[in-house]
Amino acid sequence: MNNNRRKIFDQVSDMEKQIGELYEQLGDLKNKLGELLEENHRLAMENHHLREHFGEAEEKEEDNTHKKKRSDSSPKEGYDNLARLYEEGFHICNFEFGSPRQEDCIFCLDFFNKTS
Repeated sequence: MNNNRRKIFDQVSDMEKQIGELYEQLGDLKNKLGELLEENHRLAMENHHLREHFGEAEEKEEDNTHKKKRSDSSPKEGYDNLARLYEEGFHICNFEFGSPRQEDCIFCLDFFNKTS
């Protein structure tokens, strides 16, 4: 009888350990989910900002089309658009084009040096 009680106690201890491990895994998953939700929100806001930005640019372009044909646009206009994007905090280099920029990027700056 004493052996049987010990077996039950061991089983309960094992279950308690498994529950603790599952609880820890659940906490990790919850943290990862929170990070993913934050990243998703950040990307949605960035996407919205870029859509607004390019929507405004398209509206300006449509206004300008009445004045001149699109094929007449100068390379300086494209350069100015890229410079404006860079100043607004986005990469213009081919490695991370359009992604948010936290600090100066040597590849983006190299583009400006080549075009000068």
